[in-house]
Amino acid sequence: MKPRNLAILLTTGLALTATACGGDASGSGGGGVSITVACQPAKTAPKLRKAWDADVAAFEKAHPGVSVKSTDQQPCFDPKTFAAKLAGGQMETVFVVPVTNYADVIAKKQAKDITASTGVVKNFDDIRQDVRGMVTKGGKVYGVPNVSYSVGLVYNRALFTKAGLDPDAPPKTWDEVRAAAKKIAALGDGYVGYGEYGGGNTGGWHFAQALFSRGGEMVTDGKAAFNSPEGKAVLENLHDMRWKDDSVGSRVLIGWESLMQQMAAGKTGMMLGAPDVITDVTQKFQGKAANYGITGVPGGKASLAGGEAYMINPKASPAQTKAALQWIDFQFNTPGKGRFDFARGKANGEAVGVPNNDYMGESPTGKTIAEQRKANAVMPVKNYEPYVDAAAGITPKLEPEKAQEIYAVLDVAMSAVLTREGADVDKLLADAESKANSILARR
Repeated sequence: MKPRNLAILLTTGLALTATACGGDASGSGGGGVSITVACQPAKTAPKLRKAWDADVAAFEKAHPGVSVKSTDQQPCFDPKTFAAKLAGGQMETVFVVPVTNYADVIAKKQAKDITASTGVVKNFDDIRQDVRGMVTKGGKVYGVPNVSYSVGLVYNRALFTKAGLDPDAPPKTWDEVRAAAKKIAALGDGYVGYGEYGGGNTGGWHFAQALFSRGGEMVTDGKAAFNSPEGKAVLENLHDMRWKDDSVGSRVLIGWESLMQQMAAGKTGMMLGAPDVITDVTQKFQGKAANYGITGVPGGKASLAGGEAYMINPKASPAQTKAALQWIDFQFNTPGKGRFDFARGKANGEAVGVPNNDYMGESPTGKTIAEQRKANAVMPVKNYEPYVDAAAGITPKLEPEKAQEIYAVLDVAMSAVLTREGADVDKLLADAESKANSILARR
């Protein structure tokens, strides 16, 4: 799981973790209950911090006897400490879990069975069934999903126009992506038609995205499955775009932010990414909002799905469990409140209008959220309609087990085709398959 998964997707940029001070189940004493909420926005984001504090005050007023204490721990999810905190019994009462860690946390009994309490989250049943299914094991529920997204193709509408392409008819196939990339690269020095990664696990991560879009699989029955016609097509296409078309640039990009920075600079035409990319490109890296759109993932066979959920420490008392679920309900699942207070978000200059979280789907709550988001939009929602229209028909795929280790292996193949004209795709895939199977065999 990369930091991207927690830095993105929430329109307000707020993520939650509630804690009982290292698993203390005693509450606050005196008949009350105390939970501590991490991820209060930093002091460097004063408007978001003020909104968060106002939400805490409103929640406490609506729930007499419940005390919420905020900490501004950043980042909210730290993969370097997550496993150790779980193993040491020091995890918060309510903690953020990325989708890649659901199965492991549940299997190790490190999350509380909240099946009998899901009704506290009033719109729990409106969460998409496939998303709820990810936190359900043996008929028991172990978390409240909070974020769900799928990958699409982010593109620069201004460059499409400049290159003679129709920005209202973005590519639907990889052949169309390649053709469009050639036209954009032909605009002159410094123009990149299609941006891609070659390291830092981001290369392997994007390999998986492109593989799924073509109908391939990363892992099947505990064995690597990417050494396939679909996997070969991913690498060969990228190789040819680099060495035959010269449309992907000569720099090998490593960090997640590097490609978004390149997009924001206005000379890169396309990249794979979820809608949150537009939020970061325009707000964090100052790209012009009108210039960016997103459409469905090329090929459209399937899309990498990502997300997160909140799970509760098994040590939490019944009172703490109820209070934590009430907070999750208030701050993350109620239209017009907390992160879904789009009117406040608009006033605070947030990127309201980007369809960056579809965990409620077409349920009544999901439709209400979508309507309120559109009504308060400051972003050009028309630019995102191709993505919204395509997403409903694209199969979501979870990241493979031991994803980050496998992505690191596939970085080698991605980097090779971007840096060596004579790269042997068959050998690269065979070597990666062997290494991935060794990783998967370690249970």
